[in-house]
Amino acid sequence: MSAVNVTDTREEEAVVTSATDAAVNTISNAVSNSVSNTAQSYHHGDLRTALLNAAAKRLSEHGVDSLSLRKLAEDAGVSRTAPYHHFKDKSALLSAIAAKGFSDWHSTAKRIFEQEDKTPSARFREFVCEYVGYAAANPEMYELMFGRTIWQNNAATGDLKDVAFPCFQFQVTMTKFWQNKGLLPDNQDALRLAQVTWGTLHGIARLLIDGIYADSSHIQEMCDCAADLFMQASNKA
Repeated sequence: MSAVNVTDTREEEAVVTSATDAAVNTISNAVSNSVSNTAQSYHHGDLRTALLNAAAKRLSEHGVDSLSLRKLAEDAGVSRTAPYHHFKDKSALLSAIAAKGFSDWHSTAKRIFEQEDKTPSARFREFVCEYVGYAAANPEMYELMFGRTIWQNNAATGDLKDVAFPCFQFQVTMTKFWQNKGLLPDNQDALRLAQVTWGTLHGIARLLIDGIYADSSHIQEMCDCAADLFMQASNKA
C-alpha cells in the first residue's frame, strides 16, 4: 500500500472515529438528561435505576401488558406513589425502558465497531449476528424498542428519541465505514443502505421472535448467509 493510501485510510478512520464519538456523547447526554429530568426532588438511593431494572425484569418474564406503575412499586418494595416521582405515567415508563434497551444495544454495537484487532469483514459479520442474537435473547425488550406500542401510537418521549435516533445514526456511520472498506456497495446511498441492512436483520429477528423460525439453532447460519449476501453484493457492484 502506498504512503498516500495509508494516509487516506488513516484520515478516513479518524473521521469515522470522530462521528462515532459524537454519537456516543449524544446518547450518553440523552440518558443523563433523562435521569435529571425525571428524578428531580425525590431520592431513595438510585431508585430510578432500581425501578427500571425491576421493569425490565417484569417485561422479560411477563410481557408489556404486565407493566404498571403500581405493580412496579410492589416489585421494587416502595410506596405506590414513589414511581410517579420518576415517571409521570405508564407511557413515560415504557419509553424509559425502551431507551435503556437502545442504550444497551448501542454499547454492544460500539464494542464491535471498535475492535481494531479484527478485520472490517469480521466486525461486520459479528454485528449482523449480534443484532439478531440480541433480538432473539430479548424478545419483549426488542418488541418494545421497535414495536407499535410506542412508535405507532406516537407515545415516544423526547428522551427516548434522543437515544433511539442517534443509535440508528451510528449504524449509518458504520455503514459508511464498511462501504469505504469495500465490504458494502459504495454506489448506494449510505442512509438507504443502512435502512435496507437494518430491515433485513429486523425481518430475520421478527421471524425468530414470532416463532416462524422455531429452531434457534439455525440463527448463526442465517446470520452468516445475510452477511455473505451483503458483502457479495459489494463485489458485484
